[in-house]
Parts: sequence; C-alpha cells; structure tokens
Amino acid sequence: MTLSEFEGLGEPINFWRYFWKISQIPRCSKREDLIRDYIIEEAKKFGFEYKVDKIQNVVIKIVANPSLDDSKRVVLQCHMDMVCEKNENMDHDFSKDPLKLKIIEIQGKKWITAEGTTLGADNGVGIAYLLTIMKLIHEGKLKFDTLNLDLLFTVNEELGLKGAKEIEHHMIGGKYLINLDSEEDDKFTIGCAGGLTMKIEGDIDFKEIKNFGPNLIPIQISIQGLQGGHSGTDINKGRANAIKELTKIVWNLEKEFKIHVSSLKGGNLPNAIPREASAILHVEESDFENIKEKVRLIENNIKELYNGIEPDLVVDFKKLESHEIQECFSPDFQKKLLSFLYLVPNGPIHNHPTIKDLVHTSSNLASIKPVNNKIEIIISQRSLNEAEKHQIFEKVKALLEVIELKFDITIRGEYPSWPPDFRSTLVSIAKSTYKELFNEEVTIQAIHAGLECAILREHFPNMEMISIGPNVIDGHSPDERLEVQSVGKVWKFLIKLLKNLEKAN
Repeated sequence: MTLSEFEGLGEPINFWRYFWKISQIPRCSKREDLIRDYIIEEAKKFGFEYKVDKIQNVVIKIVANPSLDDSKRVVLQCHMDMVCEKNENMDHDFSKDPLKLKIIEIQGKKWITAEGTTLGADNGVGIAYLLTIMKLIHEGKLKFDTLNLDLLFTVNEELGLKGAKEIEHHMIGGKYLINLDSEEDDKFTIGCAGGLTMKIEGDIDFKEIKNFGPNLIPIQISIQGLQGGHSGTDINKGRANAIKELTKIVWNLEKEFKIHVSSLKGGNLPNAIPREASAILHVEESDFENIKEKVRLIENNIKELYNGIEPDLVVDFKKLESHEIQECFSPDFQKKLLSFLYLVPNGPIHNHPTIKDLVHTSSNLASIKPVNNKIEIIISQRSLNEAEKHQIFEKVKALLEVIELKFDITIRGEYPSWPPDFRSTLVSIAKSTYKELFNEEVTIQAIHAGLECAILREHFPNMEMISIGPNVIDGHSPDERLEVQSVGKVWKFLIKLLKNLEKAN
C-alpha cells in the first residue's frame, strides 16, 4: 500500500500521512530510538521546544501564552512502542522491515491492517494524532489562544509501562491529561486494572533418551491458528490459550502412554494471549497410531469447546524423521511441570461486582520457553483491586510449593490500578462534548487492561485524566485492524474537546 493510497482515506489527511510514515519505522518495545528521532525532527522542523528525560520520554511544548497558569495547560499523551507479533510462517524482521499495510473491507466498513504482523495502531494512532496537531498548529490551520499543550510520547509501555513509571516530574504539568491509547470510539476510559508480571524459572532435569528404551521415536504436537489477542481487553472473549490447550493434550497422553517430553514452548509476550505452542515427545513406536488417535479425540473436544470462537484452530501431529535433541525431561520433572501448567490459573477469575461485563481479576499464562538448561515461564495477573492481584500471584506460588517444583519466582513488572472518578470535570466536559457532536450519550467505562494513566496519576495526583481512541480490534495480534471512519470521528471529538477545555474556567 502506497502513501498516495493512504492520502485518499479522508480527513484528517495529515493523520494518514503520519500513520503511513511511522509504519515504515521500526519501534518495538525497548527499540524506540528511530521513532523518537523522527518525532524530535518534526518538532525541530516546526520550531517547537522539546525535552527528553533520562528514560527517553519526549515532550513537545506548544505554548500559546507563557503567562497562562496550569489550569490552562493540557497534556496529550501516547506511547511510542508497539507490540511486535507475527505469524510463525511470516518472514518479517521487526528491527528493519516496514509494516506491509493494506485496506480491507468488512461489512461495508474500511479497515487498515498489516500482512501477517501486528499493525501498531496501538499506539501508532496516538503518535499520528499528536504529530498532526503539531503540524496544523505550526501551519496556522489549528489555533489555541488560551491553551498550552504538552505532547507527551512515552517509551516501553508494552513491557511494563516503563516510561510512565520513570517520567521526570519537570516534563509535564497541567490540570488535564488526555491519553490516546483506548480502542473504542464510543467509550471513554476513566479507570483500569493494575497488573503484575511474574517470571518463573528453574533447571530442567534432563535424562538421556537412550535410558528409556531402544524403540522410541520423536513426534511433534503443535497448536496453531488461534486468535490470541490482548491479555486484558480480550481475556473475556473465551479465546483459547495455546499453552493451556497443548498441556491438556500432553498431560492426557502421559496418563495413558509412556511419553518422554524433550521440549515444550509457546507464547511470546506477557500481554498477549498465546496463539501458538509446540512440544516434542519421544514415544514407543508401537504406540504411535494409538497416540495419534488419542490426540485427534482431544483435538475434537477442544474444537467443540471453542466452536464459533477459534475457527482456525489446528492441532498438528507428526512423526519427526530426525531429531537432534538426545535428552528428555526426567519422569518426575515432567510430571510436576505438566501438572503445574495444567492447574495454574488462566483466564478471567471473576467479574467486577458492580460494573456489568467488566472482568475484575484475571491471569494469563503468557509464555514458556527453554533458556539454556532452564525453563522460563511468564505469567501475568491483572485486577482492579491490589489485594486480589497479589492473591492470584500467591496462589501460583502455593501451587509450585504443593507440586514441589523448585522454581525461582521474580516480579518483572508491576503497576497499580486506576480507580475511576465518574465526577471529574474532565469527564463532564468530555461527555457534553460528545453529546454536542454526535447527539448521543457516550459510555464511560473502566477496562481490564493497563493504561499509563494509572502510573501517571501517581506522579501527578491532581491531574484529571481520560483515555480515548478510535476503533482498534484484535490488538497485540497479527489480526489487529484500525477502522478508517473511526479515526475521523475521534479527531473531530479531540479537537472540539480541546476547544471546550479552552473555554472552561
């Protein structure tokens, strides 16, 4: 898809130009240097002051009147990084390859997506909105006489909200903050769950395969084709977790046959529901057909369970002609590991007691992989209640102790919840602005995902905050897509909201 095609998507044209441009710039988490350089170059080109703090957040200062106090100062905020996920068969190097964007049409609506990879609308839309505002103000096509703006671009949001956590207090100020990282254009987010990511790591007790008999053959079992998605906003959609479903198969095989696991891996990022997982086993050659039949029976059960939810689910079962690994897990280690993976909490734990359809607490078995002679497991917990979040963490620890799996546990990242304030002035003005523009009531919500507002609120407790954004579906997965018409709707709302905030007070 070319730039000229993007320019034909409608207003705001500059948004689409910027969105196309940033899709050509690598910006995985912890690798935001190139996108940060681009943002700074645009600020320099337009003559705006900018600051960079120690963690490498960027703020661009757009000052209408330096004598205005903080009540007439608004922060517009997004994050620079994106989740870099791709289909296993996709040849794409996120460190250098541009995203391959395309337009698709679903039920008469145009969407932007990427071929085989995440789109980066999370949070590329925020970057594009802020750059568009900067450009239009520079050109005199957008003007605020009594409103100063801080355009804040944070780093490493997707792997623990690091930029928000370590922001320096001199970077921003003001009465209101508008975060541009939400994904539904008819809903404003004013609260979110807190989160915790735990790493579980331990030595693999390997034994040589030859110790278990001469007639063993290697087989591979893989789960593929799952939807995956965001482990917060999509956790309530009943989607399959590839690691859990693969474990179900291998755990059941162990109960009936002599199997010896050589490897078990799946998933990728802590904030994504695993879409793929695979295991290599050594089995008695005489059991091969019976094992194959057993796998097909379990596959049918899994497909029945996820009927209508995971239409592309595939369980691939094959004999390997050769397999260089000559070791497998010891029987005791194998039994304990499979039991842990089979029993560990995953998915929604329970819903919020008063807010309809909102998941209150959840856990995501995010990834498992070998690292040298160790195995590493990543699990993330989310909750709108801090005690609940830690309770799930403690249950995982207790399960390890009961199973007697001697693994080390470390917390890789933690952030607080953001309690909703339904009576804030910013929420009131945003609601009336939406009604004024679209003649309907907007939904005010809290979500089961982490937003930087939760962290920024701790740094700036007197700042009222809200999160908005256009329609984005299936974020954190290669099916991610952005609705074209929704981009214009949110742009129209954002500019009108800023105008109304300028009139306020």
